[in-house]
Amino acid sequence: MTRTTPPRPLDVEAVFPALAAHRRTTTRLHPRHGSPGTQDSSVAGPLLWPADEPWPVCTAVHPKGTGHLISDVRLSRRILEDSRGRERTEEERRLLDGMSEGNHVPELQDDAPLPMLAVAQLYAREIPDLVGPEDHDLLQVFWCPFEEHGNDRTIDVVLKWRRSTDVGVALTPQPEPPVAGREECVPTTCVVHPEQVVEHEYFGLLEEALQDEIDEWEEGLLDEEEEDEVEPPSSASYATYEEYAEAMAVAQAAEPEEINYMSDLSIAPGWKVGGFASWHLTDPAPVDCQVCGVAMPPLLTVDKWECDGASRSWLPIEDRDSGHDPHATNPTEVYLGRGLMRVHTCPTDPTHPHRLSFQ
Repeated sequence: MTRTTPPRPLDVEAVFPALAAHRRTTTRLHPRHGSPGTQDSSVAGPLLWPADEPWPVCTAVHPKGTGHLISDVRLSRRILEDSRGRERTEEERRLLDGMSEGNHVPELQDDAPLPMLAVAQLYAREIPDLVGPEDHDLLQVFWCPFEEHGNDRTIDVVLKWRRSTDVGVALTPQPEPPVAGREECVPTTCVVHPEQVVEHEYFGLLEEALQDEIDEWEEGLLDEEEEDEVEPPSSASYATYEEYAEAMAVAQAAEPEEINYMSDLSIAPGWKVGGFASWHLTDPAPVDCQVCGVAMPPLLTVDKWECDGASRSWLPIEDRDSGHDPHATNPTEVYLGRGLMRVHTCPTDPTHPHRLSFQ
């Protein structure tokens, strides 16, 4: 099934023509649980990886056998999914109770090479904002599922660009580490539903005069909403709670929807390729190429939420009836940093070392 982002609540460039200079496209990936193949773009699916090519490994020194068994992570998610809406069986409860964090592979030395975890495979034919080295149409993304790397103690990410037509026999089975530092470092296998949308730059990076215009406009909207606010019904006016609840629902539906530049009109949430970086938890920070010094835009954004309460207007039309279904709001079950990680690449030469930023 395709996924369709609803139209923005208004044409923001019609209100602020200067924003046309701050427009960029992004491809929302819309991951959803599924069973992709090697010829598909996916999150945590099988890769089109040559059988005769070494699999990426982590050689950094850190604990590698202590944490959560990846097999347990996947089994627990499967049990929780299968038991949704019913009481769990005794066998399911026993299995869940037997899963815990611990030193599961004590023989695995801290300096041993550890297979990287396959995180994503993205084909340029499906993802228009995927820009890599010339003639390379496939990006494969790996990470070591331990937040133990570098001075910032973060995930270590490896990017592999390739020409898909160069791959003969694909490697099977494909390696993976036995243990992850946290369950949230292990993505659930998903198919993706790429959709290109338009974004506008983060508010704090716009020129000051334009920020002032937007601030004034939003204050005006708040004043209008206060004037149009519907008085909530009093429970004392109704004979039953059901009558009161129905009246409350009618009153809430009559209230005008709040529109906010940051939440509704600028940067899409969720896993995506390209687009702008949001700096909603920190001040904007430069992310420049360490080789040539050019500013590095985000290549891939890994987000906990497809949308949250503040960005619900971005929830695809096809998922509107699903309420708070985690399949729609948190499909990959990944949580890095404070919920969001970006992989930045050099626009001059995508083979220059990438950089990470977190929110």
